[in-house]
Amino acid sequence: MKTNLLLTLLITGLVFSGTAPAEQLVREFSGSRTMETAVFEVEAPWIIDWRVNSEFEESMGLTIVLLNAPAGTHAGTVMKTKYRGNGVRLMSEGGRFSLKVDAVLANWTIKVIELTAAEAELYTPKEKGLL
Repeated sequence: MKTNLLLTLLITGLVFSGTAPAEQLVREFSGSRTMETAVFEVEAPWIIDWRVNSEFEESMGLTIVLLNAPAGTHAGTVMKTKYRGNGVRLMSEGGRFSLKVDAVLANWTIKVIELTAAEAELYTPKEKGLL
């Protein structure tokens, strides 16, 4: 019995010791109104993963702006849309931030996710090669 338990623990340890740390959810925010999120701290590289939906597709809108914390200064516009959808924005600098979300008749979810360098490569646009 002890031998089986030790063997199981050894195999489990070998399987998981070879895996690199994967993406890590730092914060998730959601709502249906305009608001400023709580401050979060994140290390580069990271992504802002956003999703927006609405029952009023003809009248909806969503803008997400990145703010430096704690000053609240503008660090850049993440995205702006008048349509349902989703997307990601790769960020190359870490720090303390919050998000200013301007929503009009929209339900939204935003995830802040830290990535490994290898995962960030998957989000990096590639130059088209010559044929």
